[in-house]
Amino acid sequence: MADTRATGRPAAPAVDQALALLTFLARQRGPVTAGALAAALAIPRASLYRQLAAMVDHGYVVHLPEEGRYGLGVAAYELSSGFSRQQPLARLGAPVLAALVDRVGESAHLAVLSGRDVVYLVEERAPRRPPLITDVGVRLPALATATGRALLAALPDAQLRANYPGRDAFAGVAPGLPSTYRALKELVRETRARGHAQEDGEVTRGLASVAVPVRDHAGWPVAAIAVTFPADRVDPAGREALVAAVVREAAELERRIGRR
Repeated sequence: MADTRATGRPAAPAVDQALALLTFLARQRGPVTAGALAAALAIPRASLYRQLAAMVDHGYVVHLPEEGRYGLGVAAYELSSGFSRQQPLARLGAPVLAALVDRVGESAHLAVLSGRDVVYLVEERAPRRPPLITDVGVRLPALATATGRALLAALPDAQLRANYPGRDAFAGVAPGLPSTYRALKELVRETRARGHAQEDGEVTRGLASVAVPVRDHAGWPVAAIAVTFPADRVDPAGREALVAAVVREAAELERRIGRR
């Protein structure tokens, strides 16, 4: 008789194994060996290698033969990006941003990473605040924005390198922004150490932003929330208060998308 488990549906071992592999890989800091996968997931070696071969063929897993390790492939990353771009995230995020704006009195926005750009899904403008260029659907370089920097700093190092594989990735970067991978890594290091991303005048002169990432159930950064404010009207203590408010609402959005 087929195993129906607790759901009442017939079990699908191959599907279960594939999903378990993707989930496990998504939670690692970098590629892992087949032995680590087999031990962690209790998948027989023969079944494991069949699964990995199929997932490599379809782009969900990448094999690093020189290291003997496996990591997430581009197709898996596109799944995460696809969820981020779709309407459910915007619908879940809109009331969260509205509550944030009510609390702090400054404009807020929700953005997702798309390649080396950020795309804005939601903008909530505070009363009597200047209009922003971060309207819904606008794309801006991730390097220039607080939301983009928050998302880049939240990526695993291997994914960050994949997004900026060489000198051509920095072609056309505006003056004052990281123009080499070494400079990008230093920006990421500073952002991680600070615990939030910031920009001051790189997008619009006189306006500054602070941002934090929003992570899914696997810890992957699917979006970022930012607050934008007049740089000369908010002192350091005020900025810390804004960061704390953004952190609270990012946690609320994480809860809504299923992160425990």
